[in-house]
Amino acid sequence: MNKILEQTLLYDFYGELLTPHQKEIYEQFVLDDLSLSEIAEGAGISRQGVHDLVRRCQKALEEYEEKLRLVERFLSIKEKVGKIDRILEQWEEKKEDPEEIVKQIRTISAGIIEEL
Repeated sequence: MNKILEQTLLYDFYGELLTPHQKEIYEQFVLDDLSLSEIAEGAGISRQGVHDLVRRCQKALEEYEEKLRLVERFLSIKEKVGKIDRILEQWEEKKEDPEEIVKQIRTISAGIIEEL
């Protein structure tokens, strides 16, 4: 998985566990793609201070994932739902199974995705 996607997913799942200040700086760096210098200037701290804060946030988010594995589970479930969808597409092409069953399974898989 690419690093930006990984950082974004970790933040989506665990960002609320950071302090408001940490969240603000981390969002500016990862989500807004601002440079360390730009963030430092806006926050009134040194570039090194921003760098250290971003590193601490990243480490904290990674430690939460090591313990809770929410992102790992999310990606696993998402993959399984994708498999269900591909199977349904194959069944639809063959027209062997009743349409109502296909519709129900699609509704269930869409509900799972929404819950994630």
